Parts: sequence; structure tokens; C-alpha cells
Amino acid sequence: MSGILDTFPKILLDNASRLANSPAIREKDYGIWQSWTWSEAAVEIRKFACGLAAKGFKRGDTLAIAGDNRPKLYWAMTAAQCIGGIPVPMYQDAIAEEFAHVIENADASFAVVEDQEQIDKLLEIKDRCQVLTEMIYEDPRGMMHYYQPFIHSYEAIQELGEKFDQENPGFFMEEVNKSNGSDTAILLYTSGTTGTSKGVVHTFDNVIITARNGVEREGLTSTDEALAYLPMGWVGDNLFSYAQAYVAGYCVNCPESGETVINDMREIGPTYYFAPPPVYENILTQVKIRMEDASWISQKIFDYFMDVAKKVGTDILDKQPVSFLDRFLYKMGDLFLYGPLKNVLGLSRIRLAYTAGEAIGPDLFLFFRSLGINIKQLYGQTESMVFVCIQPNGEVYPDTVGTPAKDVEVKITEEGEVLYRSPGVFHSYYKEPEKTKEAKTEDGWVYTGDAGYFLENGHLKIIDRVKDVGKMNDDTMFPPKYIENKLKFFPYIKEAVAFGHQRDYVTAFVCIDMQAVGNWAERRNMAYSGYTNLAAQKPVAKLILECIEKVNQDLSEDPQLSNTQIKRFLLLHKELDADDGELTRTRKVRRNFIDEKYPALINALYDGSEKIKVEAQVKFEDGRVDTIEADLKILEAKRIKQLEN
Repeated sequence: MSGILDTFPKILLDNASRLANSPAIREKDYGIWQSWTWSEAAVEIRKFACGLAAKGFKRGDTLAIAGDNRPKLYWAMTAAQCIGGIPVPMYQDAIAEEFAHVIENADASFAVVEDQEQIDKLLEIKDRCQVLTEMIYEDPRGMMHYYQPFIHSYEAIQELGEKFDQENPGFFMEEVNKSNGSDTAILLYTSGTTGTSKGVVHTFDNVIITARNGVEREGLTSTDEALAYLPMGWVGDNLFSYAQAYVAGYCVNCPESGETVINDMREIGPTYYFAPPPVYENILTQVKIRMEDASWISQKIFDYFMDVAKKVGTDILDKQPVSFLDRFLYKMGDLFLYGPLKNVLGLSRIRLAYTAGEAIGPDLFLFFRSLGINIKQLYGQTESMVFVCIQPNGEVYPDTVGTPAKDVEVKITEEGEVLYRSPGVFHSYYKEPEKTKEAKTEDGWVYTGDAGYFLENGHLKIIDRVKDVGKMNDDTMFPPKYIENKLKFFPYIKEAVAFGHQRDYVTAFVCIDMQAVGNWAERRNMAYSGYTNLAAQKPVAKLILECIEKVNQDLSEDPQLSNTQIKRFLLLHKELDADDGELTRTRKVRRNFIDEKYPALINALYDGSEKIKVEAQVKFEDGRVDTIEADLKILEAKRIKQLEN
């Protein structure tokens, strides 16, 4: 195909011509990988696009999409774009009420979902969502007895599309050619950290130019391989598993399930990888658990060669000078430890890995880079189509998010808020012109809501959300997220919420990591009946206390934050959960909700109480609701006095 490649359908047809026999996407099902080339994917997409048109889907309509990462769901996105429609990917684990908000707000008349679970959610809200007229499922399992005339299989729509295409041979290309770069490409919903999520409108230019700039900066090509395992409703997946895959022409791999991701990674060996810090934390936790169960000699070998890696691994990765002896020892370590370990984790072929969303612990960051994995931090938002700042090769630091990406301008206001302007700046918030005006200026600068500053080396450092940065009663700056991230650097702490604004001292809720603490407890022959019981045990409290006091030691060395050391804390009786409204679907703490839900617990941290009784309802994955009762102990942590200069 010739002409300007300013939409994904045009890029698809170009790839189908240039990269006809190259793999575009793979999926593992029933233990077997199935691949589709770019030319095969184009055929599948054309059939589905024509099928949508035959069912009445037209230019300007929106298509809701929900499910795990599946080729047919990605094809549905492109199919909608082929005929002038707008895909609206949703979080697959969202509850029916969250589906209803997106479908109503986006005016989605059609929905394409993965399976029976998602269809059931749509049926639950159909009476409320009158705009929704057609439902399409990808996986037929469990759908045998669904006879509603508005429910269709993916294959049935494609069969309808083949017939429609034969009867209207010029329709498909006419529709593809009608669209251009300034048209709306996708509607993405924010995580809703501070309230109801907003629909972010991105044009093809926003997405494609941003993707192309990232591809050029990092040297991505059609020979790269990526793993699509993060939610399709998240902007990052739409950049890494969709936009950049089309622009660079590389293959996207869809794992069989969330439980098989590591095994599937090992089989595929991706070269390009993204994961938020919790995923890397989980990988390191698994490594530590395995080493605790290993033999004495294996533990000694691990410790010795990890010391070598920490000493010179990052220098070798950054192509810095290293002595012959150290380079030799590192090669031996790669033979006996680093190589086999990366192979077990599916990271053997990684040449570029990103992390973003939250700060990543320095030790965690160093661990992966010392193994020779080029993991870098980036900074972005849904409104920027991800890229605002990226760490350049050779300039990778654990406490920064890098320098501005290609064609991106960044500046800091007098109040310390980060602003940016770029080709990726969103068009608008869907149906919310006033919020659009609040978020970006007429000349294109976007208010991030993040507090940060540039270091002397030109790298941006993010502290916290501007609205979350408070002041203690002694006028000390209080950045809760900064403190929480330091706590979450420990494998035993899964989540934390810090309090201190307009208070005399800082306190915190802590959620233990059930897997890590459970393994720790089992190795000490500690019996426990579940999360609540384990979190209430004294040895566990002592373990978390040690973590908190290490954070206090770190904070004491910062003159600006020394007074933010944690004085009192409690171990929550349950994990914070998105289904309970405590976290967003991207696992960000909803602070206002926490304040409203747990006022008694917060007050107990400040009124001198030694314990507090709590009763709380929890919602399980199968829909059951139960009540948890527990006596939570308020614990005191040692605070370190700041050293005098």
C-alpha cells in the first residue's frame, strides 16, 4: 500500500504487503502456540470489520472491548478503526458497575468480549445501558445456552463479514481511505485514582507519532518480540502491544493465562518487555524463596556471584571500563548463575525492558541491571500516550525517570508541578470540555498533577502527586507516595498507606505480602489459618517493624524529610483490593476512599490507642461477601534523630 501511513488500518495493509510472511501475533491455547502472519492478520481483521458493518456498526460508533490479551480482541480494535469506529478497551477484571460507567459514557453500541464471564457482566447492566445493542464473544466455552438475538460469536460475525465483503467489494478500502491522522483512534479511560475515570481521546497522530518516536529512539525492529499480558484497558498495553507493534512490525505474544506468564515467557524469549515494579518485585521474591530452599553450596554460589554482579554488572551493561579479572568473574557468573537464572525467568533475550507507574526500589533495580538486563524507567500518563521521559542508555539511575522523550518538552512550575507538551498530548476528555481546559492549556501544555524537579544531569525526579504532598504541623513537607514506595521496596510489604498531613507525626497502614510472609512463616514452622491470622502474629509484626525502621533510617539522612519518619503503624486485617474500591485497577491507592472507609483506624494511630477492634466486609472473586473481625495492634517504630552537621 502506498501513501501516508497515518492510521493503523493503513499501516496494517502496508505491513501485510512488506512483512507478509513475518509473524504479527501469537497466542498460546491448550499448551500450543498458534501464529498469524501480517498478511493473515489483515484477512482476519477485514472479515471482522465487514461483519461489524453488516450488523450496523458505522463510522463514529464506539466499540467496547474486554478480556485477557487475545489476538481476536486486538483485531477487533483495528477492525473498528478500519470502518471509522473507535475502540474502547476496558479492564477485564472490572466489575459490572465499572463496565456500565465506561459503556454509558463512551456511548458504546457494540461490545466484543473474551468469554462467558464478560458476557454475564454485560447482561447484568444491559437494562441500564440502553445504548448497548450488540454483544460478541470470542471464546465459545459456556455459551451454548445463550439464545439472546443480540449475542453473537466472533466467527459468526466474520462469516457475515465475508458475505458482506463479496457483495460490497469496494466498501472496505473506501472506509480505510476515508480516515486520516487527525481522526480519533482510541478512547482510553483513566484509572480513576481521585474519582470517576475519564475517557481520554487520542487521535491517530497522537498515538502513531509517539509510537514511531519511541521505536526510533530505542531501535526497535520487526525482529523484536513482545509479551502482551497487561490489561488491554491500560494505555501502556496499547502502546507496547499495539501501536509500536504496528509501527515497527514486531510480533506480539499472548500468554495462555495470567498463571502461565512466566512459563510462556520462557518459551517465547521476548526481546522487548514492560512490567510495573510489583511484577519485578514478585520475580525477585520468587528468586529469594527458591534460594532459601536451595542447598548450602548453591546459596554460597548465589551470594558470591551476585556480589560480583553488583560490583561490575551495571558497568559492563553500560559499556564502562572493567578490569580483566572482574570481567572474567562476571563471565563465570553468567555461565553458572546469571544465564540459567534469566532463562528460568524468561528474560534471556531481553535487550530492552521498561518499568513505570511507581518508583522502583534501588536494590530491585540494581538486581536486574546487574544481571545484564537493560531495564530502564520511564515516565508518562494516559494523556501523553505514555512517553514523557525515558532514561537514555548509559544514563540509568534508580532515583530518576530520565530525560524528555523525542519531541517532548517538559517544564516545572513555581509550585513544583511538572508540565509537558508533545505530539502525544491527548485531544480531549470525552464529553468533558471543562475538564479538558483544566488539564491542558490552549498552547498544548498538560498539567500532570505530579510534583518533581530536574537534577543537574538533566534527569527528571518525581516526588509525589501535587495534591497529595501535604505539610506536617512543623511545616515539614509530607510526600505520602514517596514514603509508601520506600516501604513497598521490601518483599514482605505488598501495599502501604501513609498519613501525616496536618499531623504531628507520620503513621501508616501496612498490608503484608501473603506469599513472601507466608513462605517466611512456614520456614519458621509458624502455623496460620489465613491472611488475617498471619498478619496478627507477633513475629510478623517484628518483621515489618524491622522494615519500617530501615525506612526511618533512610529518611533520617534526608534533611528535608527527616521528620517524616514513621512513628506508629498497624498491619491491616485484609489486603487492599480494587473490588472493594480501595485501589484503582492499576493498583494505585484511592486515598479519599481510604480516609472515608477507615476513619476509626486512622484516629487510633493518633489517639494513643494500643489496639482497635475492626469488623469489615470483604468481597471474594466468586461474588460472596463475608465479614472479617480482628483486633489490630498499634505498633511503635523507632525514629532516628537527624545527625547534626
